[in-house]
Amino acid sequence: MTYSKIVESIPTVVPFIAPEELEERLGSPFLLRLGANESPFGSSSFGVKGAKAALDSLQNYADPRALELRGVLGKKLSVPIESTVLAGGIDELLSLFCRLFLSPGDHVVTTLGSYPTFDFAAMGTGATIIKVPYKDLRPDLDSLAEAAQNAKVVYLANPDNPSGWYHEAEALKKFIEGIPSSCVLLLDEAYIEFLTTQVPLAFDCESPNVIRLRTFSKIFGLAGLRLGYAVAHPDHIEALDKIRLHFGVSSVAQAAGILAVQHFGHTILVRERNAKARELLSQMGVRRGLAPLPSWTNFVTFDCGSKEVAESQLEQLLQARVFIRKPSQPPLDRCIRITVGTPEELELLDQLWDTE
Repeated sequence: MTYSKIVESIPTVVPFIAPEELEERLGSPFLLRLGANESPFGSSSFGVKGAKAALDSLQNYADPRALELRGVLGKKLSVPIESTVLAGGIDELLSLFCRLFLSPGDHVVTTLGSYPTFDFAAMGTGATIIKVPYKDLRPDLDSLAEAAQNAKVVYLANPDNPSGWYHEAEALKKFIEGIPSSCVLLLDEAYIEFLTTQVPLAFDCESPNVIRLRTFSKIFGLAGLRLGYAVAHPDHIEALDKIRLHFGVSSVAQAAGILAVQHFGHTILVRERNAKARELLSQMGVRRGLAPLPSWTNFVTFDCGSKEVAESQLEQLLQARVFIRKPSQPPLDRCIRITVGTPEELELLDQLWDTE
């Protein structure tokens, strides 16, 4: 049996090797799980409360339009409900919006080495991907804008994964003004809630070429529920109804999201704890001769100076049963990326990191 020409043209690559698979290879469980940028500070207690309450009604289908959660989000973000849509995390939203806008042969632009799920979403449409190298270990907005002049879609993670860099609102405005009106910006803001003093770009739902993507996986600590949302022009949301999976967001996820958004105290606490943990983690790397890159996320990427040193650091920590990741594309292939942890987890990391 043959597959479609598009599927046949996509290389067989696993973008993320799960910690469970690595544990099987190593023959023992990890002592620390610091490689997937999961929240070490737990889930929103109100989100968990909502999820548990929804378990009493599992015999019923969830609201396919998720009106209550979309209404709560709209009120929180001061955007119209018609400009919101929910899906199973940013990963699914990337796939949906690529299907919405792209046809075989269309050009898309992304930073070489950024979050790889976008690449798979774009390749699944038959689009041609143009990859712009990092500059000074951060996404190069000028080069991205230049490459996007003949593109249909440009993808940007801000804050970026895996570098951790954040482009201020004014820089983003200039970037958006520099891309054609016919080019859609998929702005991945998975880590935006970790900002402490910066003011994010204001929402403009009347702009047809900017789509904002956010998640409940990071600061809300609800990664296991797979819940994300997009804010976009109402026409895009309406068009997305033609292709999205209408019962794709479960009643449990919706109920958790509603209470998590309504009770925002968890995110404030996590933001504060995350900033402290990020500083402690950065200091640990400095003591080992590594250079922490500026981060506005819940992880720190360390410049090890060379690919060989980075691979050695990765292997050392894996053998010490600490799960971390290393970017694969230059120039960030000379780096390792470590998720923040609780004070107890960071103390254990400090001990294990010294294990030979």
